[in-house]
Amino acid sequence: MSQVVVSTGINIAIIKYWGKRCEKLNLPLNSSFSITLNQDHLKTTTCASFDPNLTEDQLFVNSVEENIEKNARVCTCLKTIRELATRDTSHRHHVAITSQNNFPTAAGLASSASGYAALVASLAHLYDVTNTTDLSVIARRGSGSATRSMAGGFVEWTAGTASDGLDSKAVQVYNRAHWPQLRVFILVTSAKRKSVPSTVGMRRSAATSSLLTHRVEVEVPRRLEAVKAAVGARDFPTFAKMAMMESNQLHAVCADSYPPIRYLSDVSYQVIEFVHAYNAHVGEERLAYSFDAGPNAFLFTLDAHAGQVAASLEHYFPPGGDKEGFFRGMSYDGCDLAADIGFDRLAPGALEFVICTDVGGGPVVSRSS
Repeated sequence: MSQVVVSTGINIAIIKYWGKRCEKLNLPLNSSFSITLNQDHLKTTTCASFDPNLTEDQLFVNSVEENIEKNARVCTCLKTIRELATRDTSHRHHVAITSQNNFPTAAGLASSASGYAALVASLAHLYDVTNTTDLSVIARRGSGSATRSMAGGFVEWTAGTASDGLDSKAVQVYNRAHWPQLRVFILVTSAKRKSVPSTVGMRRSAATSSLLTHRVEVEVPRRLEAVKAAVGARDFPTFAKMAMMESNQLHAVCADSYPPIRYLSDVSYQVIEFVHAYNAHVGEERLAYSFDAGPNAFLFTLDAHAGQVAASLEHYFPPGGDKEGFFRGMSYDGCDLAADIGFDRLAPGALEFVICTDVGGGPVVSRSS
């Protein structure tokens, strides 16, 4: 084939990845567990093709050309895929790669995860790589969280112990059909780039945070098993509590770093207060939050409650302008809100927009020739 188009979804970690034991190979200090989200609402689409008119490899990301030679991670992924090619590609031309996100880049929505996963998957198909079991290892060299976007559903990224990193890869624990009732609301408080890139933040935490050491050695192993058991049993209250505690601990580690790192905004903390007020009002853990390294919130609930959650979000976090376009993705119109929950309504415009989605699958090849 001379051209292939692949799309991949973002993932949200429930058990967080924070800190590396080897930066060069992107090897994590601890295993993590995530949910890959539906590509209908959040995805990276990458087209890779052989172009006889090029004198060097070419990369465009969101319509902006980037210098591949200055991007060591992209070079590593491309070099490794070429080494794995199952047929002679010496006669092939240089590669043209275009990548496009349908969501804000670098704002805590895992754009690097879907981006590098789509890059590796498209190149693997272009070069006829048949040994696909190692693709998540290659994606990890681009972005650690991309490891998990190489599989759909509920995914564990095992930290591994080998020095070469070959045992640090993604394993699908449950497929996307395991928990079809699960819904995810993504609250975009800011679409701007974060001030401290994740790699910089991880390096700082690993060097200065004693809480991170305790987390890796004590908290993560037991929480990982507890979350997998909760997902396996579709036990939402336990899942919700663990997701929120994990998110809190990630940002506690960031605060414990020196100098401290703050990814959450004032609106992020308002979202946290809203979730706890809502749960107290209904008398159970019906809604949960999780934040990665950014201000945007991922809220989890079940389909039976999603309509009420959507109406409540619109009431307590009203749109700043035209309502049209504020809610995106899955629609839950005309539902009653949870009134008088003991949370003050924010001024319009605190949230830029909200995306409602569900669990998604792995990489999808949409076109090849």
